[in-house]
Amino acid sequence: MDIIERLLAISHYGSRWVLWLLIVLSIAAMAVVIERTVLFLSSRDDTARLRAELRRLLKDKDLELARRRLQESPSFEARVAVAGLDAEGVASAEERMQGESELCKLSMEKNLALLGTLGNNAPFIGLLGTVIGIVRSFRELQSSSGQVSAGLMSEIGEALVATAIGLLVALPAVAAFNLFQRIIRARMGRANVLAHEILAFMKAG
Repeated sequence: MDIIERLLAISHYGSRWVLWLLIVLSIAAMAVVIERTVLFLSSRDDTARLRAELRRLLKDKDLELARRRLQESPSFEARVAVAGLDAEGVASAEERMQGESELCKLSMEKNLALLGTLGNNAPFIGLLGTVIGIVRSFRELQSSSGQVSAGLMSEIGEALVATAIGLLVALPAVAAFNLFQRIIRARMGRANVLAHEILAFMKAG
């Protein structure tokens, strides 16, 4: 069976299965967006205030209270800082905070690959539905002896809808992916600021 026969065999089932596939993928993407949004909202903290408090406590050499303040924070930035505060020596603190930074980044990036992949490939899935719809349109045109029929218009309409749905699924996925990546970069930047506060304290001591 050559490629044309395979395409014709696939087109026999119509393009509606492509539409359903896109709907299922969009639901999965929405679930990821909601889950990530909850994570980022629940792990927020006033990092500027946290940094000021941490600097004051370190200046007073109150390590126990500084550690407690960091542990009370729900933020990923505090997780990185407390990892360094529990270390012995500057080199050890740097390694621990670097390791914790990687773990925090991996945690924040969880499931984001689905959004990126869907954003890049949903239009092509929709295009597949369009190709199938066009093939079926030609078949309908042939069966109607070149006359425009309701069946022909239905096939063409379904083909165009597949492309539209592919774009509608891809655009929000790409937007959400880019937004979350920007949030992650900002969080990691603020974590780096707190890490430098810990290192500055250790080097001064």
